[in-house]
Amino acid sequence: MDAIVLGGGLMGTASAYFLTRRGVRVTLIERARIGAGATVASFGNIRRSGRHLSQLPLAARSLALWNEAETLLGRDVEFQPTGHLRLIFDADSLEDMRSYAQAAQAEGLVLDELDPAELHARFPGIGPDAIAASFSPRDGSANPRLIGPAFADAAARAGASVIDEAPVSDIRRTGTGFTVETAKGTFHAAHLLNCAGAWGRAIAARFGEDVPLETWGPQMAVTEPLPHRIAPVVGVWSQAHGAYLRQVERGNVVFGGAVDRVRVAEEPGYARPDPARLPAQVAAVLKLVPALADVAIIRQWSGCEGYVADALPVMGPSGTTPGLFHAFGFCGHGFQLGPGVGSAMAELIAAGQCETPLEDFSITRFAA
Repeated sequence: MDAIVLGGGLMGTASAYFLTRRGVRVTLIERARIGAGATVASFGNIRRSGRHLSQLPLAARSLALWNEAETLLGRDVEFQPTGHLRLIFDADSLEDMRSYAQAAQAEGLVLDELDPAELHARFPGIGPDAIAASFSPRDGSANPRLIGPAFADAAARAGASVIDEAPVSDIRRTGTGFTVETAKGTFHAAHLLNCAGAWGRAIAARFGEDVPLETWGPQMAVTEPLPHRIAPVVGVWSQAHGAYLRQVERGNVVFGGAVDRVRVAEEPGYARPDPARLPAQVAAVLKLVPALADVAIIRQWSGCEGYVADALPVMGPSGTTPGLFHAFGFCGHGFQLGPGVGSAMAELIAAGQCETPLEDFSITRFAA
């Protein structure tokens, strides 16, 4: 069995790795640099709390792999299971969290509810005005700059062919499978896996499958190094687009959210941060950790993410074309899912079925 994987982000590199481990001959093709798209622009959040309930089995599969990542990949990707803390500032959000926590228990996710006294005792200086918080102790973070190249290198060591800086000029179905023409040659395989992220819609459309997907860029920033005081990933439980932050081992605080994302054109394929929007973002961050008020911000960045209209990803076999599979459109919160997506898609392609339920993510939901 052979397969071409299109897209060298976390989803594509993880899929290439797990397919190769299952004995599939894999060619991984990336239009630019491995891991340099949505993956590298990611916050690095490994979060299950607040996910759509249908994603929790996949998130559980992925969390188990994050815990094994250093052993699997032969290098440290800075996975830290420090927990995920979500602050609550109003009664409606508290009610929403409690309702979600009760439903999520059936999927194996247990959230601890913290009252203000517990919050301030366990996490001093975080959320002084919060009325409550949820805490998911097994979640955490990893380094988005390391994970894509780590999976790609592990896949290559296992026998995969990794082709980067190879823009695709044509993709077509043939009598024996698929032909992909790129700037670095023409490749053939019986199976094609579309992990092209924000460009996944265009690939699916070539085979008569339209997906209501738009491309948006987040606004991210990082501070100067500070003494390490913030252990968990910190966010907000809210229906609004709240701020989020984490402190890396070197002491820098990475943060994002709180301001609207910006539209991204297909070329050059990434957004640029807007310094004029930074004050609003900082104000939201200071609500989480007021002690950051006098800290220097040393860098801003953005990227390009694909958002599907119903906020669920596209995963599974094509509805029109045998041998074609999709895994794209993770709506800005696919980082945690990445290893699980790769493992699940490899199982589906190589074995013809998947133990993790993927039906809710099928591209056929848009066929009508």
